[in-house]
Amino acid sequence: MEKLLVDLLQHEDNRLRIFDMGRRIEKLSLEQFTQIEKATQPYPFPFLHHAWIGLLIWNPAAKDQNLIWFLKLPLDEQGYLVQAARDDIVNRLLHQVIDPESNQDALKDNPFSFTPDPEKMACFHAKASRILQTPASRYYEEVQQYMAGQHSRDHWSHLGLQGIADFVMRLEQGQNNPYLSKRLDELPDPLLMTLARMLEHTQPDHRLQASLSQQLQKRLTQHQATPELIAALIRGLSSAIDQNGRDRVIDQVLQSHYADEAEVLVALATRCHNYLINPDRLQHFLECLANGKAGQQGFNRVLSDIMFIPAMRLQVLAAFRNPNRSSTLSQAIGQLLGTTRSGEQTH
Repeated sequence: MEKLLVDLLQHEDNRLRIFDMGRRIEKLSLEQFTQIEKATQPYPFPFLHHAWIGLLIWNPAAKDQNLIWFLKLPLDEQGYLVQAARDDIVNRLLHQVIDPESNQDALKDNPFSFTPDPEKMACFHAKASRILQTPASRYYEEVQQYMAGQHSRDHWSHLGLQGIADFVMRLEQGQNNPYLSKRLDELPDPLLMTLARMLEHTQPDHRLQASLSQQLQKRLTQHQATPELIAALIRGLSSAIDQNGRDRVIDQVLQSHYADEAEVLVALATRCHNYLINPDRLQHFLECLANGKAGQQGFNRVLSDIMFIPAMRLQVLAAFRNPNRSSTLSQAIGQLLGTTRSGEQTH
């Protein structure tokens, strides 16, 4: 009988939790991942043609001995897990069981391991501590104090990244959410960007969403924000509870002078594809992308990723056939399809 990663990593002493780490940190059920392993369903959150997976393994009787691993597994043209890669990981694990003295960590010493960026890593650890019911980091309390106004505005540079992540992942505790919603307008831009990017791994409630939306609208009208800040605020709103409200704000972004900025368009493409499912919005987005500062290379890369998402491929192809598309978009599509036929990795 075929061995599955799920079976090898979870047994009577171990508990296993699996997360997608591609765009945002999202839980994958064990049943879902089993079907992905068996290639009976495509990977639901493809990013750059891979499945980016975070594994949390722990023993309830010894929570201080938990293990965290990250795997980047290739997907085939239809979005299914490449079985050769999965088999390689399984064989490494089996070898480790047979030869425990080999001093090799099968899930780290392999060509499919990766290290998340520091912000995402901090958020993953913050989520893990919630699951394991262990205390937040020693930096958490100082962030709480800062958000409560107990430190000067300039004190932000002393805040630890892990403490900020712990705060974001514990918004429902105490006064964290009200404090952040109220303080958002006063935060220095570097801290606001970090917080906004971390918020994509949560679902901001109506109060916090309203504060984020106000910040985004304010920055759009002032014309002084960096594209990086606009992109961060879009990411913070991407999982917000009121998707219709989020979409209306994004409409304003695409009507602004930020609509040709590469960072902004990438944030929309990678975090808000459910916004782009609307045909009119997708058409407008593609026009912005074709005229954007990232040029043809940026157009190709963004479309390559979007079209790999099962729900988006047919929508994009329909947009390509829109008779009302501009000549600029038509030219960008022609070059994209030309490189595709030439054997580049666009799908």
